[in-house]
Amino acid sequence: MKRIILVLFASFFAISTYAQEIDFGFKAGMNFATINDASVSLDTRTGFHAGVFLGLKFNDKIALQPELLYSQQGADFDLGKFNLDYINIPVVLKYYLVQGLNIQVGPQFGFVINDEVSFAGIVGDVETENFDLSGIVGAGVDLPFGLRIDARYNFGFNDVVKDSSGKNSVFSLALGYSFL
Repeated sequence: MKRIILVLFASFFAISTYAQEIDFGFKAGMNFATINDASVSLDTRTGFHAGVFLGLKFNDKIALQPELLYSQQGADFDLGKFNLDYINIPVVLKYYLVQGLNIQVGPQFGFVINDEVSFAGIVGDVETENFDLSGIVGAGVDLPFGLRIDARYNFGFNDVVKDSSGKNSVFSLALGYSFL
């Protein structure tokens, strides 16, 4: 994990030398998460996410925005819950359609920091994967005074639980503020 984070930040530092504008800020919002393709019927878990972002704008149309986020994900079901908390590192490519309005796409690297799985009130012995690779699609608006609004859908590529099917599926809404 440390190597991946180090390589990502070194890459962002190198790429930032080509940026015309750089901004830094924080964001927070709501997650509506579930686990798709699971063998049992799962409901949405409502949680939150919060963290920081670094915006690298290369021209009027293209920007790259890496982020470091704490994110509550997982799912609920009739007999229990999957509470999965991640440190996520999304790397979002933004394409500006018009000034301020953008569409977003990119990968997200997630590292499990807490996995509480319980069945009928009893903590289960379920082994979750430590790493989650997801794809991101979304849209955002850069507002005056450094405010930003994002809506994204994250779809997992790998299974959440070892030796079982089921991938993360998260719809998120966020409000951000840029200092620079």
